[in-house]
Amino acid sequence: QVQVVESGGGLVQPGGSLRLSCAASGSMFSFYIMGWYRQAPGKERELVARIAGASRPEYADSVPGRFTVSRDNAKNTVYLQMNNLKPEDTAVYYCSARLGSSSNNWGKGTQVTVSS
Repeated sequence: QVQVVESGGGLVQPGGSLRLSCAASGSMFSFYIMGWYRQAPGKERELVARIAGASRPEYADSVPGRFTVSRDNAKNTVYLQMNNLKPEDTAVYYCSARLGSSSNNWGKGTQVTVSS
């Protein structure tokens, strides 16, 4: 079972940027659909961005143009570059990995706080 570990969260001012990283275990990384989700206090976990192999990345309606998801299969890592951050982007950001229609494997999350 793949394991994923997120890093790169922190406190940033509105309009600032952060890059999150998610490192995955195992030798099958290039086959995994990698996703970034977030969960704000009192809200459900929601998809932010997803990238599968050579497929076109998918983004939530609230983030296209501000967030960019990418992957480096040689490093078993997926990234989420977040620009022009807003207070409403404050949440715990989770990385997920799944093969095809299997269940997501989740990381423990990394806190992103956007505040002045």
